[in-house]
Amino acid sequence: MFEKGEYIHYGNSGVCIVDDVTTMKLEGVDQEKQYYVLAPLWTKGNKIYTPVDGQKVVTRKILTETEALELIDQMPLIDELIITNDREREDKYKEAMRSGDCRAWVSVLKTLHTRKLERQAAGKKVTSADERYMKAAEDQLYGELAAALNLQKDQMEQYISERMEAV
Repeated sequence: MFEKGEYIHYGNSGVCIVDDVTTMKLEGVDQEKQYYVLAPLWTKGNKIYTPVDGQKVVTRKILTETEALELIDQMPLIDELIITNDREREDKYKEAMRSGDCRAWVSVLKTLHTRKLERQAAGKKVTSADERYMKAAEDQLYGELAAALNLQKDQMEQYISERMEAV
């Protein structure tokens, strides 16, 4: 169980702060069942109510500062996704994004970056699906790393580049 004030990763909402652990006082809702009240860190004004025992959405503690730095240092060693045909491409992207795994998001980003360069070299545009998954992977990865390192999300791309150059 997560504690009030703790930072967690909650599905596609990304990093959230546990604002409260409470019961719902609504008709037709089990009055004994506990819920997390989550506030997404990078989307102000939203609240998410989810059962403490819910298992439909990947919910976990965010990376520690040490784990975040280790992940950045390991990025060059993380493999791209292996996609044998275009029909499975989006399924692989979806699976990686739903996993809640930072390493999987890095794989998606590396795969999409390579694909973007290949398409540009062939005189083709980047597909809208590729752009959508690139943005989703960046949002999830940069959001979690920023929270773990106490930085702003829009600083992460530059921070990662500078850290990788220093190695």
